[in-house]
This record gives sequence, structure tokens and C-alpha cells, in this order.
Amino acid sequence: MAQPQHASLNRFLASVERRAYRMAHIATGNADDALDIVQDSMMTLVRKYADKSETEWGALFHTILQNRIRDWYRRSSVSNRLRSWLHQDDDDDADPLDELPDQQMKNPEQRLQLDDATGALNTALHALPLRQQQVFLLRNWEGLDVAQTAQAMGCSEGSVKTHYSRAVHSLRATLEDHWS
Repeated sequence: MAQPQHASLNRFLASVERRAYRMAHIATGNADDALDIVQDSMMTLVRKYADKSETEWGALFHTILQNRIRDWYRRSSVSNRLRSWLHQDDDDDADPLDELPDQQMKNPEQRLQLDDATGALNTALHALPLRQQQVFLLRNWEGLDVAQTAQAMGCSEGSVKTHYSRAVHSLRATLEDHWS
């Protein structure tokens, strides 16, 4: 890979890594699994698609990420059955992003309100069915259009519109007290 292409790919990966991590973390509920999914997605993009144009990387990366999240769900369904059978609980680690200091929030009351609203948003996102959750995140956090989201998720544009609409209605109903 040529040096300018290498630098462009590094910039692209740096620009999507935090949001991809949050998407994977929301989907899995586990920080370690989310990091593994994102790392594997990035490595696959670099190995298989580094020679593609820069404009194609976003859709390709999100397709890979969605596939890895679906794979995780398939594998974890067996693990979850075993865990419930053995009555073992996983210790959830703290979200590393929550540990970062907020440089802009000075007022403790503002911080408390924002923390409360953010917690409610995370809870509401976790409560959405996986397809609605991922469509919502791809459309809003990643800024993908309907066609790009459909490509990334391997479904029709109509399905994206339906899942997105249902997610928005559900989130609005759930969060109306926090963001009115």
C-alpha cells in the first residue's frame, strides 16, 4: 500500500474507532468483546480492502462491523445458555470512555443532569432490538444514509426505514422526560 493511502487509512480508522467501539459496546454490553469486535473489523478492513477508494471504506467498515456483531450474538447465545445453566455472572468492567474527564462541564448540576440523561439514553438503546439499535446508530452516529445503512446491514432500504422509524418512536417515548 502506498504511503499516502496508508496515512489516509490510518486517519479513517482513527475517525471511526470511538463510535464503532460505542456501537459494539451497546450491542454486546461488554467492553472487552466490543474492543475485540472493533479491532477485528479494523484488521479485516485493512487486510482485505485497503486498496479500495477512501469513499468506500465507510460502508465497507460498517458492513464488517455489523457482521462481527451478528457473529458475536450467534456465539454468545450458546455461551449465555451455558452461563445461565451454571449460574455464573459476568463482572461488567467500567466503560473506559466514562473514565475520561469532561473538560467542558464545570457545573455539577449540569453534569448530574447530563449523566442522568446519558444513562437513560444508554438504557433505552440497550432495550431496543438489535436491528433497530444498529440502524439508529449507523444513521445518527455514523451519518450513513438509508442506502449505505442497508448495505452495511445486508438488508433492504425499506427494512432500514422501518427499523429506524420504530427505533426513533421507541426512544422518543422512553426518553421524553429527559429531552423535552
